[in-house]
Amino acid sequence: MRNIKLTVAYDGTDYHGWQIQPDLPTIQGLLVDVLSRITQEQVELNGAGRTDAGVHAWGQVANFHTASGLSPIDFARALNALLPPAIRVRSAAEVSPDFHARWSAKAKTYRYSIDRSQVPSPFRFRYALHHPYTLDFDAMSAAAKCFEGEHDFTTFAASTGSDEDDRERNVVRTINRSELIAGPAECEALEAAEAQLLSAQSYPGHGEWIYVVRGQSFLRNMVRRIVGTLLEVGRGRIQPTEIPALFELRDRSRSGPTAPAHGLCLVSVDYPGSEVFT
Repeated sequence: MRNIKLTVAYDGTDYHGWQIQPDLPTIQGLLVDVLSRITQEQVELNGAGRTDAGVHAWGQVANFHTASGLSPIDFARALNALLPPAIRVRSAAEVSPDFHARWSAKAKTYRYSIDRSQVPSPFRFRYALHHPYTLDFDAMSAAAKCFEGEHDFTTFAASTGSDEDDRERNVVRTINRSELIAGPAECEALEAAEAQLLSAQSYPGHGEWIYVVRGQSFLRNMVRRIVGTLLEVGRGRIQPTEIPALFELRDRSRSGPTAPAHGLCLVSVDYPGSEVFT
């Protein structure tokens, strides 16, 4: 059996997240349906991350095993011919048999966009939270740095819906990068994948703040809870110096609210070495 890796971009607005759900349109569900039609096989598709309803992706990674003799390029072409325009396979490659999109991942990078313009761009309203009101950028930037390192993120994650699962799950995560970026002059600080994404989405160059976070894995709603907390810092309701104490409280009710889904995008997933066959 061959192992095929896909890099997928999608507009999550009209979908109920990545993961297959009965009778609901999801990204994984549509990909599996189309792959099954192409291969005439029962396809199991692994995703690097389970993005929530309304969350977008530029660099989601997935893999599946198949006996099909189609080349990776032909897989990408066939998928893009049959998928709706809101879902695009950016690339496909044959990888080692033990590669797994989720378990092999070294790190994921997300970004959350905040449109600071008085009049929101009609080209960005699906992809950025419009917030034209007063915010303290310096305070938010300082608070963002407090999330770097290894922490217990109970305060900044949604419940699983089960008290037993909440008690048993590992809530310690390591964040390698947590940074708030403002204005076109700062775009040089973005990594290549992020810069490509912004270009692809017609970044207006002015009036947008971007929160960038990178870590090996994230808890449910974790990034959106962090953004909601940063917005509370920007409004002066939480001080940057209070963030360490919020970690210690391990109390979900003490974080900021969960920021809306549409501002969040999975930018890229990193893997150790090169799994692609040459």
